[in-house]
Amino acid sequence: MGIEEALPEGVILTTVEKAAGLARSHSLWPATFGLACCSIEMMSTGAGRFDLARFGMEVFRPSPRQADLMIVAGRLSQKMAPVLRQIYDQMPNPKWVLAMGVCASSGGMFNNYAIVQGVDHIVPVDIYLPGCPPRPEMLLDAIIKLHEQIQETKLGAHRDKQITELEAAALVAEPTSAMKGLLR
Repeated sequence: MGIEEALPEGVILTTVEKAAGLARSHSLWPATFGLACCSIEMMSTGAGRFDLARFGMEVFRPSPRQADLMIVAGRLSQKMAPVLRQIYDQMPNPKWVLAMGVCASSGGMFNNYAIVQGVDHIVPVDIYLPGCPPRPEMLLDAIIKLHEQIQETKLGAHRDKQITELEAAALVAEPTSAMKGLLR
């Protein structure tokens, strides 16, 4: 017999962190940063067929001060990188970044001096979405995964401890340049 059985019907028990995580994850306001062909797929995700409004994201914010999710869709040039960083810095905390497409994630087929080889060189990225261009269903799946990530985010001193643990794990992780994939 637990406390749940002793409570009257309609009473929900939770923690402040879980309630705040649920509220944050279901009230994301995206700032679009459509740079190339991936932005067409991002725009179609907001249309009626895929309907981002189900997730409370129907309005893409024109101002970074009103947004907490940046969707970087497409290749990022060296000239545009400082603008991306400035917009990211203007967004209020907490903020999340989704790198949409292979060009935003790793530079894609554009391995030259003019294209940044991954948005994570400029801003921290929370979710990487592969594909050239990724389908709207893939963007919806990435957004759902980001919702799950946001719901697990701690608050206050617990958040500081979580960040410290994540940074320590990242420091001991094997660098991607040393990883061996399928092409040995």
